[in-house]
Amino acid sequence: MEQHNEEEHNYISERTKWKRQLYRIIFKSDTKLGKLFDIILLVLILLSTFIVMMESVKVIDAKLHILFIVLEVIITMFFTIEYILRILVIRNKRNYIFSFFGIIDFLAILPFYLSLFFPITKYFLIIRMLRMLRIFRILNLMDFMNDGYLIVRALKNSSRKIYIFLLFLIIFSVIVGSMMLMVEGHREGFESIPQSIYWAVVTVTTVGYGDVSPGTPLGKFLSVLLMLAGYSIIAVPTGIVTAEMRNKRQNFELVCPRCGNDDVDDDARYCKKCGEKIL
Repeated sequence: MEQHNEEEHNYISERTKWKRQLYRIIFKSDTKLGKLFDIILLVLILLSTFIVMMESVKVIDAKLHILFIVLEVIITMFFTIEYILRILVIRNKRNYIFSFFGIIDFLAILPFYLSLFFPITKYFLIIRMLRMLRIFRILNLMDFMNDGYLIVRALKNSSRKIYIFLLFLIIFSVIVGSMMLMVEGHREGFESIPQSIYWAVVTVTTVGYGDVSPGTPLGKFLSVLLMLAGYSIIAVPTGIVTAEMRNKRQNFELVCPRCGNDDVDDDARYCKKCGEKIL
């Protein structure tokens, strides 16, 4: 109980009754009202995503356009009020606003207001799906979030190697594309070096759209070599990230199962950020 009171003291600016209750409902899932609020939030996110998808289908949108607009206005107003309340009841407002979830919450409502001036931007409302990540907290599945943090850290630590690999891939594609321009002799699809580079990138990544293909025997032979090389090229960044993740697992650090904080002392029994028991 003392830890819980201390946590509320860290986050709530004015210890008034209504703010404490509102904070528990919005930011926590340990009460009936908190769980109900989160469930309603997830349902509205799914409904909003479904509406955006259906609006892109002209036949359905023509029949239910007014209903879609009314529902979207109601949902957006709910999200807007919720975002304002989150800022109102939390003590460190800056940390929340610029946190991952804070930015996502803001982006969840921004496209609606932009669509009032630029209608095409309404489709960016699909970003609201990212708010579904809160389901891990609601269902007490923070271990999954910790695994996500592990992947992000592995990508970050191996970023330099991946950048070097991408630079090599760009150089390789430019060289092969330029060679194909000479081999194909300005045939259709190979009229310029940029078009040939497009073909090289599509081929080396094994995408194979089929809109551009070589016609000469030498060009086809180079295509075969490029496609075979593509499989090994794809495996390189996968191997880099996998090796980094293996190293992270071997050098496992203490991580809070509740908030994902990895800044935990070796002899710590409780998380310094949220007070959750570590050991």
